[in-house]
Amino acid sequence: MSRKLYLDNAATTRVKKEVIDEMRQYFGELYGNPSSQLYELGRKSKEAIEKARKTLADFLNAEEKEIYFTASGTESDNWALKGVAFANLNKGKNHIITTKIEHHAILHTCEYLEKFGIETTYLDVDRHGLIDLEELKASIRPETMLISIMFANNEIGTIQPIEEIGEIAKEHGILFHVDAVQALGSVRIDVNKQHIDLMSMSAHKIGGPKGIGGMYIRKGTRIDNFVHGGGQERGRRAGTEGVQNIVGFGKAVEIAARNFDDHVERLTVLRNRLIEGIKNNIPDVVLNGHPTQRLPNNVNFSYKYVEGESILLLLDMEGISASSGSACTSGSLDPSHVLLATGLDHGTAHGSIRFTLSEEIREEDIDFTVETMKKIIAKLRAMSPIKNDEDLKKN
Repeated sequence: MSRKLYLDNAATTRVKKEVIDEMRQYFGELYGNPSSQLYELGRKSKEAIEKARKTLADFLNAEEKEIYFTASGTESDNWALKGVAFANLNKGKNHIITTKIEHHAILHTCEYLEKFGIETTYLDVDRHGLIDLEELKASIRPETMLISIMFANNEIGTIQPIEEIGEIAKEHGILFHVDAVQALGSVRIDVNKQHIDLMSMSAHKIGGPKGIGGMYIRKGTRIDNFVHGGGQERGRRAGTEGVQNIVGFGKAVEIAARNFDDHVERLTVLRNRLIEGIKNNIPDVVLNGHPTQRLPNNVNFSYKYVEGESILLLLDMEGISASSGSACTSGSLDPSHVLLATGLDHGTAHGSIRFTLSEEIREEDIDFTVETMKKIIAKLRAMSPIKNDEDLKKN
């Protein structure tokens, strides 16, 4: 094994050197508690937090006071749904609209809220993972308080028509929450143009550190506070701030803003090269997600007659890190809920692999991946009883 290729950047990214350099001083000489404002050490920590907050706000066309820092994207998703639900309890609003392909941070939170009498409508998606805007409109009730739809899907990369969804929500006076964990840094986000009221984010998907997320909350939004205790984050999320992580998040966003267009264009070219390479060299494959309306770094294929877990093991032996579209590696016998929602049968869904690229990847890495996959799929299909049965039927 002569090379190492990390192609699982939807799971996490390498922390950028500039980010690490920016964070380092807040572990050492600038270690003050940002709530300690009576001396310089504390004030410098507070100033660093506010600088990061402004960087994120500017990137989203938001106001600084509308940005809150959390521990993760999952926490932000929980806060959005629970905060809105609990703020509306006993006020005649007990209905949420979401989709069948959301992250489990949304789906499991909706399940939890059922205990409090909150009902959820789960919208279908088409073969490419897109919702039907007419179905969304038809699902709205007088008691609907929140529409929560992810900007871009973490598995198949499909980007939803966020601005149109936001217009529908605004027209009906319904709050609109967007899970933008995968979209941040890869898709242009303007919370005002896209009529977004709440939005969840995470630093470690864009070259920032783990353990820090963000939440955009439009000014005037009725939402319960999430963590009670001190007065941090304007009293809405108590707890001493992880200054170094917030600083790292801000720096990662600064880098994303600085290189945005070039970054997206380059990844899109590499993504398309990988898609075409697989389609042209490996038979019986299915591209999952929208052909063009997808994240610039996301490539997800199903390979018929083979199991995704077997592909991953052989990829790892070749030095390539990727992820499976199925949940079999986590001990579940069921394939991904996202792939099933797009209409894939269980067998095809089980043979899915997601590659997610970074700026570190080169054209020769893409070509090596295609050649490696070609050999792996041929090897596994040669041993596959399903493939052999199909061949016999054809003959």
